[in-house]
Amino acid sequence: MEESDPRVIESGPLPYMLSIPIAHKIEAGPLPVICFLHGYDEAAPLPIQRGVTRHGPLRRGSSRTAVRECIIIAPQLPYPGDIWHLFADAVRQIVTQVREAYRGDPDRTYLTGFSFGGNGVLDLPLVQRDFWAALWPVDPTRVPTSDPGRPLWLSFGEVSRRRKEAFIRALNLTHAGASAHGNRLYLDEGQDHVSSAELAYRDEKIYSWLLSKSLASAV
Repeated sequence: MEESDPRVIESGPLPYMLSIPIAHKIEAGPLPVICFLHGYDEAAPLPIQRGVTRHGPLRRGSSRTAVRECIIIAPQLPYPGDIWHLFADAVRQIVTQVREAYRGDPDRTYLTGFSFGGNGVLDLPLVQRDFWAALWPVDPTRVPTSDPGRPLWLSFGEVSRRRKEAFIRALNLTHAGASAHGNRLYLDEGQDHVSSAELAYRDEKIYSWLLSKSLASAV
């Protein structure tokens, strides 16, 4: 049985794929929202259905928790580059519109992304601090110059591993360990760039950590 009804929306400030859990009933309460930012090779002119499902929560083989329990939004950039910060307002507008239309939870809205998308995860909250409940960059390519100020889980891969200690210092990270408690965590499972995304986005404990965070609770 299908767990969600992914569709492409072309009418927003950026095109995006939208996934809504089929089994969700409105009376059950608002749904958490996950916004995924893709990497360099997934921007237009690559067809959006391929671009935003190559990695991330909508990729075949990723954890089913996201599609069963969350609204998933995956916008696509009009051209490649480390440029998600230029589209911060567009991303916020899309997420806000989707939350209003499908009863998404403003207190449980999360931002994740892979590679250059992971850079965007660290950039956007600098101008949107009270919008994202928690952040999940996966193998970002550069150390942030400022702390994004939200609970954060960093999944290391071969690119970010080259500056691992700098990431840990800049973001005040501690190893996730088996319990995965805390607001600033990292996990490095020794994978290459692409495999780090595949492993991260099928890891149930990271989704559990992410969905435990809320703007309504103290950081």
